[in-house]
Amino acid sequence: MAYLFTSESVSEGHPDKIADQISDALIDNFLAFDPNSKVACETLVTTGQVVLAGEVKSDIYLDVQKIARDVINRIGYTKSEYMFEGNSCGVLSAIHEQSADINQGVDRANPEEQGAGDQGMMFGYATNETENFMPLALDLSHMILRELAALRRENKDITYLRPDSKAQVTIEYSDDNVPQRIEAIVVSTQHDDFDEEEAMLAKIKSDIISILIPRVKAQLKPELQKLFTSDIKYHINPTGKFVIGGPHGDTGLTGRKIIVDTYGGKGAHGGGAFSGKDPSKVDRSAAYATRHIAKNMVAAGIADEMLVQVSYAIGVAAPMGIYVNTYGTSKVGLSDGEIARKVEELFDMRPYAIEQRLKLRNPIYEETAAYGHMGRQNEVVTKTFVSPYRDEIKLDVELFTWEKLDYVEKIKAAFGI
Repeated sequence: MAYLFTSESVSEGHPDKIADQISDALIDNFLAFDPNSKVACETLVTTGQVVLAGEVKSDIYLDVQKIARDVINRIGYTKSEYMFEGNSCGVLSAIHEQSADINQGVDRANPEEQGAGDQGMMFGYATNETENFMPLALDLSHMILRELAALRRENKDITYLRPDSKAQVTIEYSDDNVPQRIEAIVVSTQHDDFDEEEAMLAKIKSDIISILIPRVKAQLKPELQKLFTSDIKYHINPTGKFVIGGPHGDTGLTGRKIIVDTYGGKGAHGGGAFSGKDPSKVDRSAAYATRHIAKNMVAAGIADEMLVQVSYAIGVAAPMGIYVNTYGTSKVGLSDGEIARKVEELFDMRPYAIEQRLKLRNPIYEETAAYGHMGRQNEVVTKTFVSPYRDEIKLDVELFTWEKLDYVEKIKAAFGI
């Protein structure tokens, strides 16, 4: 019997995502000037206020207020009527030194023996239902909001948009897990005030369906465009007026959108957030590493769908174990346990090895903090960083290294395919 599956995303202007982006901008600035920095930084945003708190071990001093304001302005909170504006909001820093008790469990005389920054389990997932090996409902939700943000910045076809928004997509699957059609699309977008609410709702719904959705469809392959039928149920700003939004409408915190950040509810999640953490924290680095494994394994044809779990003890380099679930889609005649043992042979999952393999001690994290950490475009970009006490530096960095399909041939050779 066919079934429905739903995933959601939130925009870069959502309060929780503002917090994530500020935390990751701080990570990038620390790593740019001191690649050995250890950072765990949390951000809270509310009406007219930003609070930064966390632990840092680094040899660089940063103007954290300016970094936070730059992020807020980039996102688009630049008007006083939003009640949260980059140049005028208060920024309070309560960042202090990292615990020596934690640091002694991570740093080692031999870098290869670097211990995990915490205990816990991390998951990576991939499916071949999309070109980027991501679940389709989440991929579409991200695309809707990226295009909505593009329309807001263009300020041409739609001129009333504000930064805060959410999207949700429900897809009908067949018994053999193939997407059949889109059942429903939900979009809630913050907007400027209108004189008449009924006319406002009609205008927003019409613009979303006739302007936004065609721009999303145009980016898809023909077989996915066919999923957009005339029977889709659209719920556009279903509560009505959405003028009060962003941190004025809802307090935002780092790490509250971990399902948006990963797989939209497909696969599994170990519970640890990513943003605000340097790569010694395996919550982040091992989640990227398991995604890298799952994506390369599915791309190599080992299975149509795969979940990979790894677990750690704080201060211990070697993982406690690796688990693989192919959901019955394995193509290689091996049990999931046997596949997991081959994964252990192919991928060194010690924290230092992950950092080196995926080039994680680089300032690559602000870009991850909105529209998902997985399924993104691997590319090299030039970034510029400024500190009050150092010269400006420009760095060429490689983004989303965990999305590279650089192990496919090694996997095929190991599995004899």
